[in-house]
Amino acid sequence: MVFLPGASAVGLDYFGVQQEVSRFTTAVVYDRAGTGYSDPVPLPRTAAAVATELHELLNAQGVAGPYVLAAHSLGGFYAYRFAQLYPQDVAGLVWLDALHRDWDDFMPAAAGLAEAERMAPGLEQLEQMRPALHAMRVELLADYPEHVREPLIAAKGSDEWLRSGVAERGGLADRAAELRAGPGLPDVPVIALTVSGIDPALSAGLAHEMVEGRKRLDAALVSTVSQGEQRLVPDTFHHRLCFDRPDAVVQAIRDVVDRAGRT
Repeated sequence: MVFLPGASAVGLDYFGVQQEVSRFTTAVVYDRAGTGYSDPVPLPRTAAAVATELHELLNAQGVAGPYVLAAHSLGGFYAYRFAQLYPQDVAGLVWLDALHRDWDDFMPAAAGLAEAERMAPGLEQLEQMRPALHAMRVELLADYPEHVREPLIAAKGSDEWLRSGVAERGGLADRAAELRAGPGLPDVPVIALTVSGIDPALSAGLAHEMVEGRKRLDAALVSTVSQGEQRLVPDTFHHRLCFDRPDAVVQAIRDVVDRAGRT
């Protein structure tokens, strides 16, 4: 199975859950071109470009399909496009509070894709947030082995990684439109983990509306396949899912792998 990171995230952000998943199946983490430890490329990119690149990477590394894709946040756009382009190579999907092509149909206007892109912090704001972001990374990665943790924390605070995170968040509405122009998901097992904790970083009213919208969005997603299931995760926030609830993430992946095997 393959983890698809969110924006400003890299493969090693999923190291904890990847280690657990690797106990029962092959588990791949990677950095998209232009992000993390991969070579720089102009960002943002189309979902098709990212999905095609991932398909070629897996083939080049001899990682045989079909694959279970575990997509977090922005990774949902790329997993969806991968499934559109290579349906025969997708055995199942695990939706980790991920973006969806119909996001704007379920979210309040203040949380629409274009508005989210407009309101996202730029480099100047991130510069002011450096101490808080560093403290958050230290806390989230506290259980990682030192040889992984320390270089990762340092790299995440670099200007290069901050710039790539900002750039990849561009063009969200365009990528959603790209996905809407294609087919729906193949009929494979899908489990959606919907985070329902109220993020204190948002206003209470908007946070509640977004949670309710996510619930409806993920319910609609899993209804499009014959083996779809939604699981609410109430005790964490969007960016903390894999750190606070690795048990829920690993169990969802195990269940999709098992269901895909039976199918």
